[in-house]
Amino acid sequence: MLGDYYISLVIKIMIFAIFALSLQLLVGGVGLVSLGHAAFFGIAAYVTTLLSPESGPGNLLILLPAAMCCALIYALVTGALALRTKGVYFIMVTLAFSQMAYYVFHDTDIGGGSDGIYLYFRPELRLGDMVLLNIDSPYSFYLFTLGCLLITWIFLAVLMRSRFGAALTGIRVNEQRMRSAGYSTFNYKLVAYTLAGALAGISGLLYAAKDGFVNPELLAWEQSGLVLLMVILGGSTRLWGAVLGAAGLTLLQEAFQSQALFGDWSSHWHLTFGLSIIALVALMPNGLIGISAQWRNRRSAARPAPSQG
Repeated sequence: MLGDYYISLVIKIMIFAIFALSLQLLVGGVGLVSLGHAAFFGIAAYVTTLLSPESGPGNLLILLPAAMCCALIYALVTGALALRTKGVYFIMVTLAFSQMAYYVFHDTDIGGGSDGIYLYFRPELRLGDMVLLNIDSPYSFYLFTLGCLLITWIFLAVLMRSRFGAALTGIRVNEQRMRSAGYSTFNYKLVAYTLAGALAGISGLLYAAKDGFVNPELLAWEQSGLVLLMVILGGSTRLWGAVLGAAGLTLLQEAFQSQALFGDWSSHWHLTFGLSIIALVALMPNGLIGISAQWRNRRSAARPAPSQG
């Protein structure tokens, strides 16, 4: 029922929703605020592009595991070092590791340097010579992205309801008490950090397949800040929050960049976008997911107290 532009917009929202869900595992699940999550996103996008042949579509059975594994390995190595710090030091170390990856692709010829590299064909799912799934059309790619989002959602929902998820929640609430109870909190956090990197790899592959172009800006700290804003804006306590935040932030960007809506102001969209984010965070401290509870609390506070007979 929608045109290609709107299908592309919905696909973009779903890709960023997967990206935000992977970070939500850290922020909402363990209480780890990372400013380096874009590294996993960008590494997976580059792996997808570099391993794809120029003469035809690559095979998703090879590209998807490769993208996730490379992002997972980088998360494992950097997480083993970054998780030895806490608080603002953890944020700065994750930012440093992300910028390291950024400059590897920016200052070398691995992926075309600062100019980036093109992906000429969207990958397809093949078993031998038999094509099981072709995602070249907008609608088929939309369905494939939706399937990836649902699988990511279900995986995280099951994970957070498991004993492992309960341990992560305990670490977020009181890590010292979990250590006293005999839990190896470092190992739990490292597994969560590594899983978050692998899930971000899914979104990186999808982003590369969608646009057909990858450049080092995908690994920049601005990208990490953007996905962190999605989690905060949506509400970090629920999985729905990451999805709502991704949708809200992407739609805000598209609206403020629209010349039909804002005329000449669309060229200054960063200013209006930033002011709107400040206003939304100030007015909705619990994020989009907490609007209904915030509205009920205000109604209860405004209701007159019953008179004493």
